[in-house]
Amino acid sequence: MIRATRRVLALGLVLLLGALGCVPLQGSDSSPATPLPPTAPGSATPRSGPDIEQSEPDIKESGSDIWQPPPGTTWQWQLKETIDTSFDVTMYDIDLFDAPQATIDQLHNDGRIVICYFSAGSWENWRDDASAFPEEVLGKALDGWPDEKWLDIRQIDQLAPVMTARLDLAVTKQCDGVEPDNVDGYANDSGFPLSGADQLAFNRWLAQQAHDRNLSIGLKNDLDQIPDLVGDFDWALNEQCYEFDECDTLLPFVQAGKAVFGVEYSGDPADFCPRANAANYSWLKKNLDLDAQRLDCLDQRAAISLYLPSILRP
Repeated sequence: MIRATRRVLALGLVLLLGALGCVPLQGSDSSPATPLPPTAPGSATPRSGPDIEQSEPDIKESGSDIWQPPPGTTWQWQLKETIDTSFDVTMYDIDLFDAPQATIDQLHNDGRIVICYFSAGSWENWRDDASAFPEEVLGKALDGWPDEKWLDIRQIDQLAPVMTARLDLAVTKQCDGVEPDNVDGYANDSGFPLSGADQLAFNRWLAQQAHDRNLSIGLKNDLDQIPDLVGDFDWALNEQCYEFDECDTLLPFVQAGKAVFGVEYSGDPADFCPRANAANYSWLKKNLDLDAQRLDCLDQRAAISLYLPSILRP
């Protein structure tokens, strides 16, 4: 029997941790306290370096071994600086071009899934393949990012050689999946009369091309089209939906048994972490430049699981 005083202590601790929102850990993450759903069908183990051919991309039957993470999957997102590989998480999301092969190999050796980031909807003037984009597909600069321009995603035939080469590079570098960015140009001032139907066609083409190469693929932002695209993508990734009060739009992914990864760059974790955890999202607070710094909302659930058993012990 649990004594009344211990009930009060336990309740007080739960309320306190809920108010704090998150408990940042240095260097590693604990597992979530609540049981996670079983691994979704089609989940994959990390690609193994010695077993992957380096000379030619390994294009396999679609859906044969594609990573489909369940809700509550732990992760780290780092696109700048030397990758800190010390976090005990399931998935790392790193830059396709900048991440050294040795880093990808180390993450795989540590049992991590590796997702590789690239921009599918914008031209970046610093990338090695920047000259491969035809001039006619380059539109207006992205707001706040003067070195990037929106792409005319209606011209899939013009973009296909570059995008498929990037997906082939992801296979060659042994990435387990990809995170294509800026796939919501139709909702921005791109310089082109892009429609929602244009965006759906391009995004579905990307997903099919990734799956044809046995790569997992996430839907980045593009919230309004989630009902149409949740069946085409393996997981979702969002930025700042709590800041803009639009996180409920991501629920179809969780309802489909697929992970929702997300970040906030501002705001109080004590406010958004409990809500993210209740929705079974995988939420971080990060610096805007996406360096190694992180605060993981799932650590809150881990902290509760660590402390409650000792308090509730008769």
